[in-house]
Amino acid sequence: MTDTQKLLDNRPPSLATLFLQRVEETPEKEAFRHPVPPASGEGPDDWRALSWRQAADRVFAIAAGLIASGVDPEERVALASSTRLEWVLGDLGVLCAGAATTTVYPSTNADETAFILADSGSRVLFAEDAGQLAKAREKRADLPELRLVVVFDAVDATEADGAMAAEGDPDGWVISLAELERRGRAYLEEHPDAVRERVADLRADQLATLIYTSGTTGRPKGVRLSHDAWSYMAVALGNINLLYPDDLQYLWLPLAHVFGKVLTAGQIYVGHSTAVDGRVDKIIENLPVVRPTYMCAVPRIFEKVYNGVAAKAREAGGAQYRVFRWAAGVAREYAQVYQDNFRRTGVAQVPLGLRTKHALADKLVYAKLREAFGGRLRAAVSGSASLAPEIGYFFAGAGIHILEGYGLTETSAASFLNPENYRTGTVGKALPGLEVRIADDGEILLRGPGVMQGYHGQPERTAEVLEPDGWFHTGDIGELSPDGYLRITDRKKDLIKTSGGKYVAPAEVEGQFKAVCPFVSNILVHGADRNYCTALIALDEPAILGWAAEHGMAGKPYAEVVATKEVTELIDGYVQRLNAGLQRWQTIKKFRLLPRDLDVEHGELTPSLKLKRPVVEREYQGLIDEMYAGTREA
Repeated sequence: MTDTQKLLDNRPPSLATLFLQRVEETPEKEAFRHPVPPASGEGPDDWRALSWRQAADRVFAIAAGLIASGVDPEERVALASSTRLEWVLGDLGVLCAGAATTTVYPSTNADETAFILADSGSRVLFAEDAGQLAKAREKRADLPELRLVVVFDAVDATEADGAMAAEGDPDGWVISLAELERRGRAYLEEHPDAVRERVADLRADQLATLIYTSGTTGRPKGVRLSHDAWSYMAVALGNINLLYPDDLQYLWLPLAHVFGKVLTAGQIYVGHSTAVDGRVDKIIENLPVVRPTYMCAVPRIFEKVYNGVAAKAREAGGAQYRVFRWAAGVAREYAQVYQDNFRRTGVAQVPLGLRTKHALADKLVYAKLREAFGGRLRAAVSGSASLAPEIGYFFAGAGIHILEGYGLTETSAASFLNPENYRTGTVGKALPGLEVRIADDGEILLRGPGVMQGYHGQPERTAEVLEPDGWFHTGDIGELSPDGYLRITDRKKDLIKTSGGKYVAPAEVEGQFKAVCPFVSNILVHGADRNYCTALIALDEPAILGWAAEHGMAGKPYAEVVATKEVTELIDGYVQRLNAGLQRWQTIKKFRLLPRDLDVEHGELTPSLKLKRPVVEREYQGLIDEMYAGTREA
């Protein structure tokens, strides 16, 4: 039995237990950093640190405040907020009170927020600000079980509470987080062991988290994850040479998503520090300030960085753009040769000529790119969707190591992860303690401690994906190498079968196009039951407007630019490059450029930026029909 397996076999029953152990072991070590905007409203943020002891002081106060408010073990406490320090502290407070966190994306509308609060039976809601509070107030009549709303921003809580009192509703339904912590500290003066007793009473099979799937189709389902699932994740992630005690993580991912939430589990086990700031528009500004050693992101972020770098090089002029394109080619070749040789021989051998070109490209291009990430980035983890291998190879060759991983909400996020000797284009190896099987039809089946207990209140839906012996049907198609590396080929339900009987994996084609076209933002390949494939393409606005300015269209809006013949011809060139590397039945015969990018607000992307295919196809059905007009379907 390996040391890791011994640790897994003897893991504590909960993440709350691990949190208390972490505080005891390294009380004065930095746990979190968070930005504080300047009082004047101008200038850079001031980053402040919180030790594990200081974090525990607030977590205990929050937990005690919940207990004092009548929250019982396994009762649900909802969190509707962007990623910020208070989200992390609130979640840990819920866990230490023995309750269960229900996560709500801050972008969720009032109707769906009310559905999640009602379906989960949440008794308390942590609301980030007046905007999140307004959703609960609007639907209060439909939420009889919701007893208390705790607002993170004190000014919003005070104003909202006063407004409710003026409306004849002075029942203390809304309080600030500071007030909850004050009540908690008062409660601890009378019951000093209350929180530790709740943690000691936690069972491994007790409900810890209810995460509602982002719902690419239909209403979201509540995924029930136990305390043991998070304890397992913490120990497993902490023992695969990914995280180290002196690491500094930059955490911006939405914590309502399972990918964001699992990152706190590994941090607590290992004891490193995390800089927390969910403002996506601040990522580029924050990276050179925070200077993280590792961070996690979804593929769209890396695609935007790549497109942005390419666009800047192009704007700088012909010579610089030629240098960038040469360097990008060298990076891909270097990374592929390095990985292929290591896989075959166990030794990372790269020919001298290629090493020489790589060293020159590093001085001219790669070093500047690494500095943009803060200059200390040891690794970046990519998940939630597939990263185009060509983009992965580019970053690998540039010295920014993107470790792709794989998991689902139903498996507590992390199931597979690339090790230090990673292979671009795969999602790595199974975490220790996880069993994997490939079904006859290619579907990936998983069994292990991270697998969900089931869908909340939906036994029939649970039975559809979770077998009695614990095997979970992921709905993804994949292939396992002899030495255990997994490659995802597509979603089972997304596979396209043309009218000619040929199967096409749209995500694979879409990923290849993102690698060859620096202007693309989103692409949807269509072709089910048709005699050829087509595509709806949305372009990256800054990139295409930059190109337009160089071609006599400066100042024109996006919709007008993408409607021009010149842009259509530009993108057609990239479509032909894509088609040159595809099988005949995979090729894109026709495409249409969309008048705007796809986004979360219009319901076309999930909050984790996954494509909602049925929504997009329904919205642009007219364009799809137009591409097949006048053809005979076989």
